Amino acid sequence: MPAEQPTILATSGGLKPGARTRLEFDLLLHHAVELSGVSGRAPRVAHLGTAGGDQRAFNAELDEAARLAGVRFSHLNLFTMPNHPDPAAHLLEQDVVWVSGGSVVNLLAVWRAHGLDSILRTAWQEGVILAGVSAGSICWFQGGTTDSFGPELRAVGNGLALLPYANGVHYDSEARRRPLVHRLVADGTLGETHCTDDGVGLVYRGTSLVEAVSEVRGKGAYRVTRGGDGDVVEEMVEPRYLG
Repeated sequence: MPAEQPTILATSGGLKPGARTRLEFDLLLHHAVELSGVSGRAPRVAHLGTAGGDQRAFNAELDEAARLAGVRFSHLNLFTMPNHPDPAAHLLEQDVVWVSGGSVVNLLAVWRAHGLDSILRTAWQEGVILAGVSAGSICWFQGGTTDSFGPELRAVGNGLALLPYANGVHYDSEARRRPLVHRLVADGTLGETHCTDDGVGLVYRGTSLVEAVSEVRGKGAYRVTRGGDGDVVEEMVEPRYLG
């Protein structure tokens, strides 16, 4: 069941330690499924683990988490070759595409080599919910900040640009994130930047930010812009708690 409008959920969360499994879906990943509006059948969710190199052990842990959540779960692996003969057809039949974290720089390069940049744009336009965490959040934007190049955070500016903003993730848990976002917005490297504390997600309908949501109380989302006088302005967007 496609969403009524193109929808993205960009997060710094989605998974939590499990009781009987190592991982369980947390509220943000459940919310991605809710956004699809599926009822009367198991939701179809495809996982893209490209940013982490399609680790099969991690895939297996997500399979266990999906079984507990009652989700029909699959993986589109690109290493060492696509595991589906027609990746476009597979993604277009999903309700949700969930993208895991890792190297956003490597993710973007591999996706473009396989034509997933255009496939995912089509899926978004046709109502498949696009969602993810960390690298799986930044990828939907024009760019953001990343440690893909090494320990020192740097800007990345070649995202898929489905959303006309930049993105900052792990805003409260990694001390260097906030000052770098402010510096890059101040010097014009990044435009308007939307940031999430750990456990927070941003919901976009079309290209409009419509809501911040959270699986953890007391967290925030932020809109960072450059004022007319060149000063950086950070505006908090209060999340709605999903619990």
